[in-house]
Amino acid sequence: MKNLLQRRILFALACAGLVAASWMATPASAWDRGVVETFAILPPGATGPEGITVGQDGSVYVATFGFNSAGEVPGPGKIHVFNDSGTLLRTLTVTGSTSHLLGLDFHPNTHTLLVIDFGAASVRAVDPQTGDSSVFVTVGGGAGLNALTFDKAGNVYISDSFQGKIWRTNPAGGNLTAWASDTAILGTAGVPPFAANGLGFNKAGDALFVANTGNDTVVRIPVLSTGQAGTPQVFVNSINGADGIILDKADNIWVAANQADEIVVLDPTGKAIAKLGDFNGLTNDGVPRGLLFPASPVFSKNGQSVYVTNLALDIRLFGLAQSADSQWTAQVQRYTVSKIKASIPPLP
Repeated sequence: MKNLLQRRILFALACAGLVAASWMATPASAWDRGVVETFAILPPGATGPEGITVGQDGSVYVATFGFNSAGEVPGPGKIHVFNDSGTLLRTLTVTGSTSHLLGLDFHPNTHTLLVIDFGAASVRAVDPQTGDSSVFVTVGGGAGLNALTFDKAGNVYISDSFQGKIWRTNPAGGNLTAWASDTAILGTAGVPPFAANGLGFNKAGDALFVANTGNDTVVRIPVLSTGQAGTPQVFVNSINGADGIILDKADNIWVAANQADEIVVLDPTGKAIAKLGDFNGLTNDGVPRGLLFPASPVFSKNGQSVYVTNLALDIRLFGLAQSADSQWTAQVQRYTVSKIKASIPPLP
């Protein structure tokens, strides 16, 4: 009888262990951060990469912000162009610009390469082969232009991180208007001190989603039947340093969380369905492994990968208290673009 009782107790403990092991495995399978590859290492002397886009031929264009671990680097700004294997094809010196370039993209109708010159509060049209450029639109007035996107008609939308606004121009850069303005929702008093940032329309074109970095939010702005902006509302809270965003064909929103070193994927209702990527230290040469202050994501031409710029910015350079990553970003010697699979791990 004693031996039988012992066997039953051991059997019950073993079953409990299996149940516990199964329960513990569930979060790991649900939040599979996947493999973060180094897609490209920027050339020596390059500053931290911020904006990124993909050309019609699959080439990857990376704009740099003009700051390295030691501080500000003078202009003009640089755009580094890579093929889809991560090999550097050319470096463009953007004529007439400051060193502080941010968002960039090709206009869907004219295929003009538009690049935000943050330091001049303007957008420049840039020759993608030579770097020759001209002013597309200037906002001025203390604007902190950050990211840009387009609606179905080819109108250009530009986020203003300092004034809590979304500016709009027509496809040629004319008729500049403050399309949306809300200092409470699109502005910030948080850290990092950038408010309205990454932009992206849903497939229907009836909503513009805006990342607010300092508030750790994603904002939804309805697009009215007249084309005017509805009332901005917080769509999601608590994405740590929400920066660049992209939307996939299912209207899932991929958000670069620059203070959490991850990509957060939201479904169209705002539910988190994946957290991808992470930081894994530096090499002996000061090259980040994985994501470090990820700023902007973009899908590859074939849609199978997501490229992510690692800005690796030490916010102490701007007189701010350190972030959790600051002591790492201060050690970076070469800057990178990462690559992850454009797939969402299935939930069990």
